[in-house]
Amino acid sequence: MQRYILRRLLLMIPTLLGVTFVVFLMVRAVPGDVIDQILGDYGAGDAETKAALRKEYSLDGNIVTQYVRWMGDVVQLDFGKSVISNRTVMSELRHRLPVTMELGLLAVLFSLAIALPIGILSAIRQDSVADYASRSFAISLLAVPGFWVGLMLITMAGRYFTWGVPPKNYINFVDNPVGNLKMMAMPSMILGAALSGSVMRFTRSAMLEVLRQDYVRTAWSKGLRERVIITRHVMRNALIPVVTVVGLQLPILVGGTVIIEQVYSIPGMGRYYIASVNQLDYPVIQAINVIVALVVVFANLGVDLLYSVLDPRIRYS
Repeated sequence: MQRYILRRLLLMIPTLLGVTFVVFLMVRAVPGDVIDQILGDYGAGDAETKAALRKEYSLDGNIVTQYVRWMGDVVQLDFGKSVISNRTVMSELRHRLPVTMELGLLAVLFSLAIALPIGILSAIRQDSVADYASRSFAISLLAVPGFWVGLMLITMAGRYFTWGVPPKNYINFVDNPVGNLKMMAMPSMILGAALSGSVMRFTRSAMLEVLRQDYVRTAWSKGLRERVIITRHVMRNALIPVVTVVGLQLPILVGGTVIIEQVYSIPGMGRYYIASVNQLDYPVIQAINVIVALVVVFANLGVDLLYSVLDPRIRYS
C-alpha cells in the first residue's frame, strides 16, 4: 500500500506541472494588459512605470522565464501578490479557502443525506410508486438550475419568511458557530440538492445490479431479513461506484460555489475567482487553478484508497 501511494504521489508531479503550465499560458492569452489596467488612461504611456510594475509583479521576461520563476515560488507556497489589491494571494486564500471548503463539505453531506436513502429505497422498491417518484425527483434536481432556486428562495424569503434571508455581513464560524451554520444552510442545501440528482441515480443503478447477484439470491433463500441483506450484503458493494461519483464531484464543487457565493454574497474562493478574472488578476487566477488541480488529483487518490476499505478483495501493491 505504501509503495502504491508513493507511486501515485510521484505521478501527480507531471500532472500538476502540465496543468499549471496550460493555465499559465491561457491566462496570458486573454486579451488586455493588467499593467495598463492598473495605470489607467493617464499612466499607460509611461514606459518606465510599466517596466517597474512588470518587474514588481514578476511579469517581465519571456513566458518560460516567468513560469519557472512562478513555479519556484509556488513550491515554497508563495503565490505572489495580487495585482489589483497588492496583498499576498496566500493571505487572501487563507481566509477564503476555509469558507469554500465549509460550503463544499456541507453540500456533500446534504447531497448524500438526500441521495443515498432515496436511491436505496428506489432500488429495493423497483417499479413501485416510490421508485417512479424518486426517479422524477432526481431528474428534477438535475434539470433545475441552482442559482435560479437560490434567487427564488431569497425573493420568497424576503416576503413570506425570514429564516432564508442571507445576512448583510458574513458570520465567521469561530465567532458565531450557530449563526454561521444558519447562514450556510440554505446555499449548501441548494448546492447539495443539485449534486444529489446524479448520486441518487447512480445509487439506484448500483443497488439494482448488486441485488441481482447470486450471493444476494442465496441470502434471500436462507431467510435473512431484508434489513440484514441490504445493509450487510448489498450496500457495501453498491457504494463503490457511488464513491467514484462523489469523488469526481468534489472538484465540481469549487466551480459550483462560484455562482452560489455570488448569489448569497459569501466571501469564498469562488467569488474571489470571478472578481480576479474580471480584473485580469493573474496571480490569483493561477493560484486558485493550482488549488483546484490539487483537489482533483488528491480526490482521485482518496477514492482509489477508499475502494480497498469498502471491498477487501481490492488490494494495491
